[in-house]
Amino acid sequence: MGAVTYLLVGTAPLPWRSPVSRALPGSRTSLALAAGAALLAPLVAASPAAAGEEPGEYSVSALQFTVEAGGRTCVVDADLYRPAGVDAARPAPAVLTTNGFGGSKADGSTDATAKAFAARGYVALAYSGLGFGKSGCLVSLDDPRIDGRAASRLIDFLAGTRAADDGTVADYVTRDGAGDPRVGMIGGSYGGAVQMATAAVDQRVDALVPLITWHDLNHSLDPNNAVGTTVPGAFKWQWTNGFFLIGEGQPLINPGLDPSRLGSPACLHFVAQACETQRLLVSGRYPADGTEAMRRFASSVSPVSYLPQVKAPTLLVQGQADSLFTLNEAQDTYETLKAQGTRTKMIWQSWGHSGGLTDPASGELNLGEGNLETSYVGRRILAWFDRYLHKNASADTGPDFAYYRDWQAGYGEAGAVPSLSRKMYLSGDGSLVGSRAEVASGSRTYTNWLVPTSHSESSLSGLLGIPDPEPYDTPGTYLGWRSEPLTAPLDVVGAPGARLKVVSPGTERVQDSGDAADRLVLFAKLYDVAPDGTKTLVNRLVAPVRVPDVTEPFTVELPGIVHRYETGHRLEFVIAASDTAYYGNRGVKRVTVVSAPQDTGVLELPVVRGSVS
Repeated sequence: MGAVTYLLVGTAPLPWRSPVSRALPGSRTSLALAAGAALLAPLVAASPAAAGEEPGEYSVSALQFTVEAGGRTCVVDADLYRPAGVDAARPAPAVLTTNGFGGSKADGSTDATAKAFAARGYVALAYSGLGFGKSGCLVSLDDPRIDGRAASRLIDFLAGTRAADDGTVADYVTRDGAGDPRVGMIGGSYGGAVQMATAAVDQRVDALVPLITWHDLNHSLDPNNAVGTTVPGAFKWQWTNGFFLIGEGQPLINPGLDPSRLGSPACLHFVAQACETQRLLVSGRYPADGTEAMRRFASSVSPVSYLPQVKAPTLLVQGQADSLFTLNEAQDTYETLKAQGTRTKMIWQSWGHSGGLTDPASGELNLGEGNLETSYVGRRILAWFDRYLHKNASADTGPDFAYYRDWQAGYGEAGAVPSLSRKMYLSGDGSLVGSRAEVASGSRTYTNWLVPTSHSESSLSGLLGIPDPEPYDTPGTYLGWRSEPLTAPLDVVGAPGARLKVVSPGTERVQDSGDAADRLVLFAKLYDVAPDGTKTLVNRLVAPVRVPDVTEPFTVELPGIVHRYETGHRLEFVIAASDTAYYGNRGVKRVTVVSAPQDTGVLELPVVRGSVS
């Protein structure tokens, strides 16, 4: 099977990587694996227990459900996993799960998840999301009004209030009242957001475990890390176009598609607004009217717009190695749910769409290996379902916040994500200093080229079968500020922030043209510089910024990280003119940063107590 087939199917592990191999931090998975297989390697492989072993046996039945979704009638393809001994007299709670983008009920991740919970006594229902596998209807990006409503019809089946198309009835699911089944949901990426979309339209959902998913697709696919602005960001072209190719290329892997999955010649398999959004992003233009329509649509299919309706207890699990859906997205969802009183906790694990640790020997969750009981995240998930599906009030669901520490091969726990607690200042001589008094006056300038001159990652490297180059910045197209060597380890957990002011007369002349693409774009990032000069961009993460107004200071939120800067290492804060993974500036723009003790840029770090101060 060739590389192109892997891209379009998006459900098989890469041919040169074992699905349960250890991916070192910073190593790259391909766009095919990351975009198509929702949970990457961790949820791919065999059943967690053989028949006759503990955990128990289960049977599997293929079912179909006709649903109304988005003005269309279509069939949802599902598999029902029924534990042995579960019947009307001895009911069990249910777990509902579905695939990541490009997958189906039959892919390794979805199948392994259902098997894992059926083997542990839960009734499991795994289904192919709308527009994927053998399920009908258009791909609608986990729209609560479409995908959420379709999942709600499957909950009707678990409630015993409707039958499958072949007449099968589930009368053996624990109920909290007539038509109210005890049901939780679990899944990752595309199979993560649909949980919140479902809970927003169906209050019968009792527990959610969304893994590595999004908060706002505006930020995911067109991020602007400038705080407090509605100015569009920098198009994340590799990830977005990869998803689009997977969706539109489905006839190559599923010939003879159900007619309900066919849209128009201009938009074959997505809802029309998804194609309109992709076309606008690819155009490189941001006219006011089209941009606002794009933002409204992206928000409408994102938790950011419907979280107030989500009341089900939610355990968020996000990946540190994830340039598609960063830790910031999970934190935004977490803080919103917390503020409205929804019971929620959050774990930052190692693996995400961009790699990380998946070997059970590392202690990280790998459902394909069946290590729920022996991994930290697995035990937390089991406790979550024990508490909210079995209604075991004594189940310990753990702290509000936990994070994987690769320097200690285990998890740190806290009551909250650390706040910004340490300030460093951007000196005019290129130093990153600890006080304003140390800032030297001076100015420094960079200029962008018409082609990208900095590199963070390539989502396409795995697809092409080539190594992803190490991150780099071309001299003259970036500015960096470097600290003195640390005298003790510095543990950063959370999203650093920066307050910046730049001078760009060329941008100032055109930034109010009516097309936001004329505004200045830059990329902020934080390196770890070893004593030998080797630079590491933690998980290859960058913060794209489209500056709202170059005449005013602006604040940047960098991607969240969990990283120890060791003794003797230096921090280097960089702003670069471009990045190969994103669309950048329109035209050449000269940028100057001026530093003076009374007015200089500031970098703030969320430092764990006990680190160097």
